[in-house]
Amino acid sequence: QLQFVESGGGWVQPGGSLTLSCAAAGFTFDHKGIAWFRQAPGKGREVVSCISGSGAGTTYADSVKGRFTISKDNAKNTVYLQMNRLESEDTGIYYCARLRTSVCWDWPQSEYDYWGQGTQVTISS
Repeated sequence: QLQFVESGGGWVQPGGSLTLSCAAAGFTFDHKGIAWFRQAPGKGREVVSCISGSGAGTTYADSVKGRFTISKDNAKNTVYLQMNRLESEDTGIYYCARLRTSVCWDWPQSEYDYWGQGTQVTISS
């Protein structure tokens, strides 16, 4: 059975850091792009970052560039999202999702075929 398990969410004060993990079971990351999405309260789900199947290509939303870093460990079948200098606007539920292809691009959400259950990130003082 294919599934993702996200972890690492929680509450931090503005300016703090968190690292999210997305562990896969039932498949490997080698040939599929993996993205992190977030959904803020009352808003739609938006892509935050993506890493290509090879790991050589990464993309970031403008709002997180310079603050977030996506990476993956193929041996552990896990993708990470290191989040620094967190802001209240980063609050939301963070999901990882698998692309049908290996290349990150501005794909519609229909191109993601498996989703994790989400992990809550709350930034407040």
